[in-house]
Amino acid sequence: MATLINGTSPETVEMMKATSNGVFQGESPLDFALPLVILQICLVVAVTRSLAFLLRPMRQPRVVAEIIGGILLGPSALGRITAYKNSLFPAKSLTVLDTLANLGLLLFLFLVGLEIDLKSLRRTSRKAISIAAAGMLLPFAMGVVTSFAFPEVTSSSGESNRAPFIIFMGVAHSLTAFGVLARILAELKLLTTDLGRITMSATAITDVSAWILLALAISLSGDRSSLLAPLWVLLSGIAFVIACLLIAPQIFKLISRRCPEGEPIDERYVCLALCAVLIAGFATDAIGIHAIFGAFVIGVLFPKGHFADAIVEKIEDLVMGIFLPLYFVMSGLETDITTISGLKSWGRLALVIVTACFGKIVGTVSAGLLSKVGLRDSLVLGVLMNTRGLVELIVLNIGKDRKVLSDHTFAIMVLMAIFTTFITTPLVMAFYKPSETTQTQDNDSYKNHKRRRKIESDEEEEQTHQLKVLICLQTVKDINPMVKIIEASRGRNKTKESFCVYFMHLTQLSERPSSIRMVQKARRNGLPFWNRKRDNVVVAFEASGNLRNVSVRSVTAISPLLTVHEDICSSADSKHAAFVLLPFHRRWRSLEQEFETVRSEFQGINKRVLENSPCSVGILVDRGLSDNDPEVASSSFSLSVNVLFFGGGDDREALAYGLRMAEHPGVKLTIVVISGPEISKSDILEAQETSLFLLDRQFLAAVKNKAAISTRFEERIMNSTEEAVKIIHEFCECDILLVGKSSERPFVSKLPVMMKMDYPELGPVGNLILMSTSVSVLVVQQYTTRNLSVVGSVSVAVVETP
Repeated sequence: MATLINGTSPETVEMMKATSNGVFQGESPLDFALPLVILQICLVVAVTRSLAFLLRPMRQPRVVAEIIGGILLGPSALGRITAYKNSLFPAKSLTVLDTLANLGLLLFLFLVGLEIDLKSLRRTSRKAISIAAAGMLLPFAMGVVTSFAFPEVTSSSGESNRAPFIIFMGVAHSLTAFGVLARILAELKLLTTDLGRITMSATAITDVSAWILLALAISLSGDRSSLLAPLWVLLSGIAFVIACLLIAPQIFKLISRRCPEGEPIDERYVCLALCAVLIAGFATDAIGIHAIFGAFVIGVLFPKGHFADAIVEKIEDLVMGIFLPLYFVMSGLETDITTISGLKSWGRLALVIVTACFGKIVGTVSAGLLSKVGLRDSLVLGVLMNTRGLVELIVLNIGKDRKVLSDHTFAIMVLMAIFTTFITTPLVMAFYKPSETTQTQDNDSYKNHKRRRKIESDEEEEQTHQLKVLICLQTVKDINPMVKIIEASRGRNKTKESFCVYFMHLTQLSERPSSIRMVQKARRNGLPFWNRKRDNVVVAFEASGNLRNVSVRSVTAISPLLTVHEDICSSADSKHAAFVLLPFHRRWRSLEQEFETVRSEFQGINKRVLENSPCSVGILVDRGLSDNDPEVASSSFSLSVNVLFFGGGDDREALAYGLRMAEHPGVKLTIVVISGPEISKSDILEAQETSLFLLDRQFLAAVKNKAAISTRFEERIMNSTEEAVKIIHEFCECDILLVGKSSERPFVSKLPVMMKMDYPELGPVGNLILMSTSVSVLVVQQYTTRNLSVVGSVSVAVVETP
């Protein structure tokens, strides 16, 4: 970006000194490069983050806020104030800011290259390839036609720029922003649907093709006084790629072998890899293409695995949080909307928007219909492919730097990129409402199919159905206690058909390019992105399934933490799960005998799942189950389980789960029936009216008749809250306690924790156990018809791993 906002070239600008002597020496920090660039970065981050927050309700990606923020800081808005421009963004400071922005862009393109797996790209389905081809060729042609409405082509003085300008316009029309599109799809819960997978695969192909065309356009936009110069640039670029293909993979593989997985990466190898990126950037810049191409090629050829993983972890936050917003702002500083004046200029803007949208949408829809995607899905696919963002700005900035695009054309194209990206989410939400069909299908299926929604059941036929449990994990440390629960829950029938476990790893969606890796579990379905490493969560649970004759499957759901409960509830409903098992949001530290919070957001997730679950729910508070290695033979497995039964549906569900565990030969079950003091006749009549009293008595009578011989029954009467604590202490000498979340017995409401519960999702008894003991506890809530499910109101897609 050589042209500055006031049109002054870098050669005529006085250079600034790096640091000042301070205000007490009579020097202003704004006259020196370092303090000024610090202030500029802080201003950029504050403005872009504030705009992103304001646009969040409209579900707009952060790139829109960053582009708008740059425009507001530039000559279109605040830049028109002379004092502001001369103080905060003087022409002599922009070379430093521009250099930092391009360095960040170079590193970002390296990270983007790390995401692309050429082997997977070759396995992309024909449907995605045809959609990508149509979604690129038609808008490219429309861009070429549109370019003839601009003075760069029509004026006689622009003959030397005519060919590169036409190509730049075609490329700018045909691009689709992969990273931005991934974020939009995730926000709309479409990323792991068939539609999302086709869109992402087609977008990847489109972007790779666009980069090749952009390299051609750059080679043509060089020194046009010699016909051989563009040819030399093109040939040198091809030679650079071939040399990298032959040399770089061998060097990186050698380094990767010296960095064993699971061990810290030596700093010198990270420095070597980053130096290779910088050298490649220097080489392509010297050739005359652009430094970002070298970084991108190195990223694509970099071996995918733990070494790449370590590099991403080290530099991604800095690049995404600081450097990349600078590039957007530099684009905004060069965007002067005031150059769009007059009927012709606004007509060109309207023409560009119409042709860009028409070419992308019509081309994609046509290919989608020919591929039998369906009209509605094809329309949504066309709107999604019309998304633009960072890559579009890169193309436009390179064109402006090469003096192929004028300030007027540049401003028009930037506004087109903002508009097409901004309308994507609203249009998709208008066209694509899968919840309507999902709800109808679900309602019809449930009319003709009885499914199991809880552990307790009066129907013998339903008890013989396969028990399906959805287990959610927050961290790797949740694996061991969950595996023990799985082993204890498999019951007496040792066939995989009797017990099926789905697990879901709860992962937050972020704005970073590594967020895309959350769909890497769907790689087998066609996404051209690499799997960083075999997920240790998957490995642990698959191993548990093989050892213990449990059918174990994984489901992948991609969402922000605010809406991940929708994924959990929808997955439980679609898989016909009878029980959802959640980990407590705090982790127990055995040595310190205290809790530490993993993430407070998970408490909200647990609460929302309890409110909306389509089946029974349990929250596991682990305080020792994970201390031992779960990978033991079933013959040596042992677990002591105590169930505290006060009465009510939740307590019956907890006891039903305990009885399921008691079928395992290694589980010892103790049932503790706790009743309150003698109650009056009116209380008995009221209890009988609600059938609560009778239900509990009938349930307990049935349990005593069918329970295993090894099951021990204890009955206790509590006359005070102190006695309740004593009873709990008496029976906490076990591996795990099972309790209901909400007891409908009047005496439970008198427990001391009822006045203030720190963890309302655990109920009064669960809170009392946490306050007065250090035993693990499973708090159970039974499904009832009043538990409203989010399924039907929200469409959630998951990918199942067989």
